[in-house]
Amino acid sequence: MRSSLLLALCSAAASYAVPTIEAAGGKFFTSDGDQFFIKGVAYQLTPNDPLIDTEQCTRDASLMKELGANTIRVYHVDADADHHGCMAAFANAGIYTLIDMDTFDTYILPNDPWWNQTQFDRYSQILDAFQEYDNLLGMFVGNEIIAINNQSLAAPFIKASCRDLKAYRDSKGYRNIPIGYSATDIAELRPMLQDYLTCGGNASENVDFYGLNSYQWCDPTDYQTSGYSNLQTQAKDFPVPIFFSETGCNKPGPRLFNDQAAIFGPQMADDWSGAIVYEWIEEANNYGLISYGPKVEPTVTGENIEGGFTRAGSPTPVSPDFDNLSKHWASITPTGVARSDYDTKAVSTRACPTSTAGGWLVDGNVGLPSLGETLTASYSSVPSATGTASSPSPSETQNSVSGSSEVAGMAAGLVGVMMIFTLWF
Repeated sequence: MRSSLLLALCSAAASYAVPTIEAAGGKFFTSDGDQFFIKGVAYQLTPNDPLIDTEQCTRDASLMKELGANTIRVYHVDADADHHGCMAAFANAGIYTLIDMDTFDTYILPNDPWWNQTQFDRYSQILDAFQEYDNLLGMFVGNEIIAINNQSLAAPFIKASCRDLKAYRDSKGYRNIPIGYSATDIAELRPMLQDYLTCGGNASENVDFYGLNSYQWCDPTDYQTSGYSNLQTQAKDFPVPIFFSETGCNKPGPRLFNDQAAIFGPQMADDWSGAIVYEWIEEANNYGLISYGPKVEPTVTGENIEGGFTRAGSPTPVSPDFDNLSKHWASITPTGVARSDYDTKAVSTRACPTSTAGGWLVDGNVGLPSLGETLTASYSSVPSATGTASSPSPSETQNSVSGSSEVAGMAAGLVGVMMIFTLWF
């Protein structure tokens, strides 16, 4: 066992090239020209950066490869830390990374939003730190900043941050690393938020991809009952890649992951680019796919023990969830379309939504705040190259996990990535 781990660590220390990934139209493609579908897991072992312990990353990457994962999402990293070992370990396993750029003290506030130089500098430092890695799939400018419907006035600040980070990326000569946003699943704001972040006809201001944190599908259910049919209707021919940036309802449990057959099957795979399952490590919320040891009392302290759970060591699959997901991913292999055969003009251009009585407060294609601005009483409109705005489906459903962190607190910005460690049920 020790010799095999040493061999893996040596491999992790070496540079391992994987095809880079870009967003084109409504899909992700590798630099080899193949469409890329995300089979991912949320990976945040502690509130601190999980991508600095090469030995732990090597252990986890090996088991993730057995699971069938090709992507991890990391919510909090340290721009000044050394990530070479972990990024190489995941690359060796064929695993890409999606990184959140906001930090505990730089996220965009939902009720009193601003976008300033300090935020920009911190976000760009994260981009600087990871841009060299070929297995960097993309970056999030925010996670569930808008958590309830009357916070939608923060949306232009999300778009402004994306505009400025994309301009910075291009000015530095970095490859075209996709930069996007991860949204709360709020029925009253769909499809307005996803349409707004891709509307206006100016690609330099729009997100490169859109992630949705949705826990609607709670087994036993089906495509229609879960509300996934509505999600698919609103994502049809979406202009940028759209995927589930969190999913995996655990009520009533155990998790069957039957939603994966819909996401990667003929019902949705033409428009959706995959899913990230929440989450890797078992914690008090019972969403884990693996554990590093038995649960202990929350007051217990010790090396790698926090909140009653061990957060490092040899990962052991949580049964039957791990096997259920692994079996689904092994049996689902969408081929997609080759980059050379894909017409990016086939996607639909989204209109900028008008304000609604239900809570969407941004009226049309408003001018974006510049760096250093805070929210004022109103926005001024600017010309848009898009047509008529969509309306939410009358049969839309709320997120099925009532009162969950994914709806009530995780993304409110006030807790940001601390959702990983907090019990909201």
